Amino acid sequence: MKAFMDKDFLLSTESARKLFHDYAEKMPVLDYHCHINPQEIAEDRHFDNITQVWLGGDHYKWRQMRSNGVEEKYITGDATDREKFQKWAETLEKLIGNPLYHWSHLELQRYFGYTGHLCGDTAEEVWNLCNEQLQNKWSVRSLIKASNVTLICTTDDPVDSLEWHKKIAEDSSFDVQVLPAWRPDKANNVEKPEYASYIAKLSEVSGVSIKDFASLKDALLKRLDFFHSMGCRVSDHALEYVMYAPASDEEIDAIIAKGLAGKTITKEEELKYKTSFMMFVARQYNRLGWVMQLHYGCKRDNNAYRYQQLGPDTGFDCINNYAPSAQMADFLNALSATNEIPRTIIYSLNPNDDAAIGTILGCFQDSAAAGKLQQGSAWWFNDHKQGMTAQMTSLANLGCLGNFIGMLTDSRSFLSYTRHEYFRRIMCELLGGWVENGEYPDDQKALKKIVEGICYHNAVRYFGFQL
Repeated sequence: MKAFMDKDFLLSTESARKLFHDYAEKMPVLDYHCHINPQEIAEDRHFDNITQVWLGGDHYKWRQMRSNGVEEKYITGDATDREKFQKWAETLEKLIGNPLYHWSHLELQRYFGYTGHLCGDTAEEVWNLCNEQLQNKWSVRSLIKASNVTLICTTDDPVDSLEWHKKIAEDSSFDVQVLPAWRPDKANNVEKPEYASYIAKLSEVSGVSIKDFASLKDALLKRLDFFHSMGCRVSDHALEYVMYAPASDEEIDAIIAKGLAGKTITKEEELKYKTSFMMFVARQYNRLGWVMQLHYGCKRDNNAYRYQQLGPDTGFDCINNYAPSAQMADFLNALSATNEIPRTIIYSLNPNDDAAIGTILGCFQDSAAAGKLQQGSAWWFNDHKQGMTAQMTSLANLGCLGNFIGMLTDSRSFLSYTRHEYFRRIMCELLGGWVENGEYPDDQKALKKIVEGICYHNAVRYFGFQL
C-alpha cells in the first residue's frame, strides 16, 4: 500500500515519476486567471487564522459543508472562525474521492509542513499549527513567493480604477507581476436589472454619455485603452453559451434604450445584443493583441432563497447542458471573415462539450500563433483527476496537446497555487502512461519540452508576457 500523499502521489509509473520530479516539479507558476483581491497583495495582508485564508469566499468548501448537513451559521454565518474550521474538518474527513481532500492536504503539506490528515479529531492540532505559522511566517506576498509564482492576472471590471495594480507595480520590494484582466460582464448583461445603473457608472468613469451602441463602444474603447496602459493583455467573459445572433446597429440601439429604461429584455434581444457586444470587443482584443477567454456552460444562482440571503458566488451554481456548438462556430467564422479572431481560450463547464470545442477550434487555427485557439483547462466542477485527464485526453485526440497553456487557479485563495502541482502530477501520470504503454517514445528531450511547455513556457509565449 502506498503512503498517503507522499512524494509520488498520483504517479504510478517510473515514467510519470521522472516527468514530474525531473521537469514539472521545478517549473514556476503563471496564474493567468484568478479572483484574488489585488488590494490584499498591495497591502501584504496577514491572516489571523486558517479559516480566514481557507474558508473565506470558498464556495467549493461551502457546498460540501452544506452537503454534510452543516448549518449555514457555520458556513457563511456568524459562528466563530474556530467553530467554522471544526465543521470544515468534520466535513473533509468524509470527502474521499473529492479533489478538495487532495487540495486541502497539499496546502497543509506545502505551506504548513503537516503530513497527517485533517479530520474532526485532529482539527485542534491543525488549527494551532497553521495559526502559529500564519501569524509568524506567512503573509499574502510570502505565500505567493514561496509558491514560485512569477505573474498573476486578477479579474477586474472596466470601471475599476486599478489603483492597487498601480501600487504593486511601483513597489520595487515585490517582483511578482500582478496584472489586471478585463471582465466586462456587467456591460454585456443587458437583461439584468442592474444594467442601467452599471451603464451610468461606466458613463461616469469613461467620460462618455452612453445612450446607444456607438457611445457604448466609445466608452468601452476608452477603458480598454486604459487597461492596456496598465499592462492588461487578457480578457474574460462569463457567458451562458457562445452565441451568434447578428443584428443591425439600429436594433442594438433599441435594445440598449430598453435596458436603460429598465424594461424587460426578451431572450432574442439579449442574444442579439450580446452577439454584437462580443463581436465588437473581440475585434478590439485582436487589435490590442489581447487574449480572449470565454467561460460558458454555467447556470447560476439556482437557489433563489439563498441567493436573496447571500448573493452571487456563494455555491448555488450548476452545469448547464444547453450550448449550441453551431453558434460558437458561426461566431468565430464571422470574426475569421475579416481576419479578426484574437488568440482565444474556450472553457465549458459541461465536459460533454470537449469534443465539440476541439473540432471547432481546429477549423480556425492559423500561423499567427501556435495553438492560437485553445481549449481551456478543466474548469470549476471539472478540475479533479478524472476531469483533467478527460480534458487533456480530448485535447490530445483532437488537437495539439504540446501547445496547451496548462493550469490556472480560478481561485480566491492565496493557498490554492498547489492546484498547479495537482494538475502537473495528473498530467505527468497521463503522459507517463502513454510512454510506458509504447504510445510515445521515451525521448526525454521531447518530453521535457512538452512537460515544461504545458507547465509554464507555453503560457508565457501565448500571452506575450515579459518575464
